[in-house]
Amino acid sequence: MLDYKNLIGTKETPLNLKTAPGTSDYTMHVDIKDGLDILVCTVGKTILHYDLRGIDDLVAMLKAHDDWIPLGSKDEKQEPEEGTVEHWARSSNNPIGGWYGLKKNFRGRFAMYVPPLMEHLGLVELEHNARDNRMRAKPS
Repeated sequence: MLDYKNLIGTKETPLNLKTAPGTSDYTMHVDIKDGLDILVCTVGKTILHYDLRGIDDLVAMLKAHDDWIPLGSKDEKQEPEEGTVEHWARSSNNPIGGWYGLKKNFRGRFAMYVPPLMEHLGLVELEHNARDNRMRAKPS
């Protein structure tokens, strides 16, 4: 696992990012909540929390898949399409057996905010179309 705390930033010095289509700005930083390392994503006044482990788990899944995967970002109350990153991030078949989103009513949108961070870290390739973006692990 990379030293994400130094690469992503803190509450005082968060990382500034844009969604894959480039339409929204947001910040991301690492924090600890209930003894768990988390990603804190701030979009305007909305704050979302994701399990930091999701970065490494998603890289492993992408490497095993060995092809482009649609992002398929959805809010928590919407059902994502199977075969998308968002579906994987909620699936009982992922390494944690469920949601990487941690904040009730704001557990969705993993595929909206985590992939641009992963691209910034040099872990993945990410498309930047107006919609229907995909990602894949960087070729070794």
